[in-house]
Amino acid sequence: MTLPYEGHELAVAIADLLAHPDDPRLPTRQPWWRQSLALGVPGIALLHVELAAAGLRPWQRAHDWLATATSGPVTTGPDSHPFHGAPAITHVLACAATHQPGAYARALDDLDRATATDVRRRVAAAHARIDVGELPALAEFDAIRGLAGVGAYLLHRAPDGDELPAVLGYLVRLTQPLHVGSEVLPGWWTGSGPSGRANSRFPGGHGNNGVAHGIAGPLALLALAALRGIVVDGQTAAIARICAWFDRWRHDSAAGPLWPYWLTRLQLRADRAAAHRAQRPSWCYGTAGLARSQQLAALALNDRVRRAAAEDALVRALADPRQLAATTDPSLCHGHAGLAHIAKRVASDALPDTARQLRASIPRLLGSLDPHDAGPRHTAAALVAAGPGLLEGAAGAALAALNYSSAGPTASSWDGCLLTAPVTYPQT
Repeated sequence: MTLPYEGHELAVAIADLLAHPDDPRLPTRQPWWRQSLALGVPGIALLHVELAAAGLRPWQRAHDWLATATSGPVTTGPDSHPFHGAPAITHVLACAATHQPGAYARALDDLDRATATDVRRRVAAAHARIDVGELPALAEFDAIRGLAGVGAYLLHRAPDGDELPAVLGYLVRLTQPLHVGSEVLPGWWTGSGPSGRANSRFPGGHGNNGVAHGIAGPLALLALAALRGIVVDGQTAAIARICAWFDRWRHDSAAGPLWPYWLTRLQLRADRAAAHRAQRPSWCYGTAGLARSQQLAALALNDRVRRAAAEDALVRALADPRQLAATTDPSLCHGHAGLAHIAKRVASDALPDTARQLRASIPRLLGSLDPHDAGPRHTAAALVAAGPGLLEGAAGAALAALNYSSAGPTASSWDGCLLTAPVTYPQT
């Protein structure tokens, strides 16, 4: 089935249910609520910004949500990261300022300075860790909590500053082999499990392949920066090294290529991953996110073969009943909204025939947001009841639907935080 109405109708219906940041039905007392881009106020504010930019709802709503996000102290330093605190709130304010030049200038300047200071501290700590040969934590480099996500913020806010090249230089170094005892590990190998904590299921740690928490996030940032003409020594070689890693662990199935979400130490030693099975082809882990990252890498390397292969991988994943059956929720992070959104972004940079196939799949994917043909209001109510936020809730589903609608903003970089943004997007 397909969504039986325009995507912006669903987005508006969701936004109308989330019109007031002080609504007592929302988790306003949770400590993360005001500053969490993933779950709370900033992510919902992002939806209102995009609707206002499209002329579908008033700017006042966006201002109200942004005022709530900045109504108290904003977390900076070690407790902040791309989806919480200063970088998260700055991303949303910057998206608003893109559509309203000059807005929020003082707040943005203050937050930019605080974040730049934190970036320098984090990069220095990461280099010091590499110098002594220790394994990194996922939160050092990933897209959700780490320097890949901070780099996405810098690519939008400060592409000409000193901090972005510093982040890129660190990521180049991250891709270089790390000698641990008698073994040679990829530089992004972590000593923890995928949760970021020690896990007996992962003796010797793991190598994470995802966009959210693994090496695909740094790959996307390195490629996006290169496509913007921002290149440091070793960056092209680093992109190629990560691509070679994905080539090594690709499994060519009847439904297209599959990549494991992560590798254990035993699998690395055996040079063989576990038996492949149908898995969610999502943004956070799986083929959709990896296809976009590898497409961007191919564009940066001018590798036509890799580009075609990455785009075809997504086409085949979205046509595979088993992979689609493994996708059971509507979210942006790991559900149907995320698949629709990535299909749109990959199509925008794809070869013509592939772009056509991907665009044809999007109505069906968005239709999964309303499987019972309940209409936008009832579907919006169900999505909001399940959770209001960006990554796993209604705001993210609304943004994916709006992004596909002809009534959406003509130019937007709201998904820069996901490292799926257009190759060229508007600057503040």
